[in-house]
Amino acid sequence: MHADDAISRFLTHLEVERNFSGESLRAYRNDLAQFREFLEKRGTPDLTLVDHLALRAYLAGMSEHQYERRSIARKLASVRSLFRYLHKRREIADNPAKLLRTPKVHRDLPNFLDEQQVNALLTAPDESWSGLRDRAILELLYGTGLRVSELVKLDMGDLETGRGTLRAHGKGRKVRMLPLLPAALRCLYAWFAVRALPPRRDAGLDPAVRAVFINQRGTRLTDRSVRRLVDQYVQKAALSCHVSPHTLRHSFATHLLNHGADLRDVQELLGHASLATTQVYTHVTTARMLDVYERSHPDENPDGEAA
Repeated sequence: MHADDAISRFLTHLEVERNFSGESLRAYRNDLAQFREFLEKRGTPDLTLVDHLALRAYLAGMSEHQYERRSIARKLASVRSLFRYLHKRREIADNPAKLLRTPKVHRDLPNFLDEQQVNALLTAPDESWSGLRDRAILELLYGTGLRVSELVKLDMGDLETGRGTLRAHGKGRKVRMLPLLPAALRCLYAWFAVRALPPRRDAGLDPAVRAVFINQRGTRLTDRSVRRLVDQYVQKAALSCHVSPHTLRHSFATHLLNHGADLRDVQELLGHASLATTQVYTHVTTARMLDVYERSHPDENPDGEAA
């Protein structure tokens, strides 16, 4: 079984059956192309001949070329997924990646904004056509914790404004219902009042366009466009820190926990498959509490004695 054929079928499986995003597919494709190149250099492009020792040699090669641990871990995860797919379909007798150990990766705490910074960002858009759209986008990213990929996928049929909910289409075709806060609803209504009149379409918006968020030509907004507009308002709000659409998702989760939300509720809202993924935000809130404690609590009492 040649690696090219197996990898091609695996990528089709991820795209069609598991509904992976374009960005995730590109990452898998690049990682597996590198693995295929490694096998070809060894003269063993047949995946049925790959054993545990070959995978250890692949890992050692990346270490020798001084790949970062995070990159090695991701590339090995792609290879693991490929062999798990083949083994599950009984195309290989044994899974050589089953016992492969991944190098430990230090997990950085997610970057987030404080509530004052969020307010400055949310109030940065003006009352123009684009400004009303952008305010609704920022409100949804922060008020629901949507991923930017989920936001740009939203169709008008995914919103139930009467019930105050929206339907988010997450990773692996998972769908979750999210509540819409009054501020987000107000911004959506303001946006819907002008949505049908994109500035660069003389004839108005084609009724067949289902996307909630569109550009000035009347077509669906892209991930990249959302990232650009966030950059624009970060500059306008004079925020000195790095902010991406995902920063608003991090801020959403962190602020919920700061205000006493249950961790499992936050997990459901974010659409995390594992609670361990959500638990990183408890480290953020703990770090914040320790910082406040250290800045506000004296080490010694007024008499100079240890407290």
